[in-house]
Amino acid sequence: MIDARESGSTTGRYVDKLIENLHILNPEFDFVVLTRPSRIEYMKTIAPKFEVVESDFKEFTYAEQIGFSKQLRALRADLVHFTAAQQPVLYRGKTITTIHDLTTTRFRNPTKNSLVFSFKQLVYKWLVKRVARKSAHIIVPSKFVKKDVAQYAKINPHKITVTYEAADYISDLAQPIKGLAPRSYIMYVGRPLPHKNLKRLMEAYSIIRNTRNNIKLVLVGKRDKLYEEHYHWASKEHIKGVVFTGFVSEGRLKWLYQNTAAYVFPSLSEGFGLPGLEAMAHRAPVVSSNASCLPEIYGEAAEYFNPENILNMVEAISHVIENPARTQKLVELGSLQAKKYSWRKMAEQTLAVYRQVS
Repeated sequence: MIDARESGSTTGRYVDKLIENLHILNPEFDFVVLTRPSRIEYMKTIAPKFEVVESDFKEFTYAEQIGFSKQLRALRADLVHFTAAQQPVLYRGKTITTIHDLTTTRFRNPTKNSLVFSFKQLVYKWLVKRVARKSAHIIVPSKFVKKDVAQYAKINPHKITVTYEAADYISDLAQPIKGLAPRSYIMYVGRPLPHKNLKRLMEAYSIIRNTRNNIKLVLVGKRDKLYEEHYHWASKEHIKGVVFTGFVSEGRLKWLYQNTAAYVFPSLSEGFGLPGLEAMAHRAPVVSSNASCLPEIYGEAAEYFNPENILNMVEAISHVIENPARTQKLVELGSLQAKKYSWRKMAEQTLAVYRQVS
C-alpha cells in the first residue's frame, strides 16, 4: 500500500513517478494506492492495474492520526509505504517511510504564526525521529540525507536506502516570454522559502547589474504571500531588473531554461536539488550552492559557490555568464549528468526494498 496523498504537490512528483514506474515494472505484489479525491482519476490513468482508494486526510491533523490510522487498519496491508514523514504515529503495521530531507526541522516559514509554527516544528522534529525508528526501512533521495537522518534520529545507516530521483524533459513546445531575449537573464525556479536564500541571490544580482545593467534576474513561481514579500523587499532595497513571472506554463518554463544565461540555485538546504537537474536536462548552465547534497547530485556539472557569501556568489555567476567556453562546458556536462538519473531505476530500487522487508 502506498500513501499518495501528496500527489499533485511539489513533493508529489516523487510519488507520481514512483507509482507510474512501479506499474510499468509489473511487480508480484498487489498494490493499493491511497490518494485524495482530486487525484483518483490521474492514478487510475498512470497505474490502471493498481487499486486506487480515496484517502482525504490532511497531514498534521487529528483526522490523520485517528481517521487515517483507522482506514489503514481496516485495509489490512502487509506493508505501507509512507512517501513522507507525516503519518499516524500509532499505526502498528509494518511500514517504510521516505524522508526527503530535514529542512523543516531547521528553518522557519515567516508567513506562519511564529508561536504556532514553533509548536508544529517541535512536533515535526519528534515525529521524524519517531517514524525513523519505528519504520522497518527508510528511503532517502541522497547520501547526504542518509547520513543526516542517521545522525539526527540515531539509527543504523544500514536501515536507510538511497534512491536517487530524476529530472523530466518538458515535452511541450517552447513558448517565448515577452520582454525577455535569449541570454539576457539569469533565473531561479521554485518557492521563495527562507532556506532557498533568494534575498542573497537578489543582492548578488544587484552587484552584477552594476557592470551588466542589461541583464535581468527572473524568479519563476506562483505569486504567493512569500513571493509578494520578496517583491516588496526588492523594491525597498532599490534592486531593479528583477522579473517575478508568477506561475508559468510548461512551454514557457522550457523556453526559460533553454535560453537563460545561467540557472542559479542558491539554496542553503536540499534533499536532492531537482530544479537544478531539470535545468541541466534542458541544457541550461547551472551555478549552484555548495551546501548539503548539491555537489553530490550535480557532480562536476555546476559552478559552485558558498551560499552565505554574496561576493562568492557574484564571482561564480560572473565567471559563467562572462565566459562562453565555461558556459558551453557546463551545458555539455549538465546534459550528461541529468541522464545519469532515472525514475525507472528509482522504482526498481524501491521495489527491492519492498522485497527486502516483506
